[in-house]
Amino acid sequence: MHLNPYGEYAVLLAASLANDWPADRDGIDDRMRTFGMTMAFPEAQEDHARTRGMIDDWLLVVDAAAGQERATLLNAQMEQAAAYPRLSDHDDEGWHLHYRDTGQSLPDALRAVISVGTALHLTTRGMHRLGRCQSAPCEAVIVDTTRNGRQRYCSVQCANRAAVRRHRSERSRA
Repeated sequence: MHLNPYGEYAVLLAASLANDWPADRDGIDDRMRTFGMTMAFPEAQEDHARTRGMIDDWLLVVDAAAGQERATLLNAQMEQAAAYPRLSDHDDEGWHLHYRDTGQSLPDALRAVISVGTALHLTTRGMHRLGRCQSAPCEAVIVDTTRNGRQRYCSVQCANRAAVRRHRSERSRA
């Protein structure tokens, strides 16, 4: 049996959905597969809208101050998704733990996976390792998986843009 790495892939999936919202349910399914979620979920007409609402709730955690405020919001989301962990062997992945009930709808399963994954990410890497890109006007979500825990930008382009701004600002003061 292996432990399912809910932390990193789940929080990266959430950031990907938040930063580039899919146009429809199929787009959500494709993104889930990209981040390693292979299980199929029964389709419901409201899946797309309910999943967007779940991501919007998760963004409250992203935008909260690290520490107690973030923990309180995340605890409330995990409470909504509470389920007993269970062993699962599907899609030839081998035995692993799921932190959600079987038979859940797509939005409910994602709430469970993403809230637990975010909690694992923050408690193992640091409560400050989730936020927004610091290169205005970009507001992309960043999930800090760096060794030093200092990721501030979502991309090389945003880091370069911020460096150019700093350089120009320093030159104008000189």
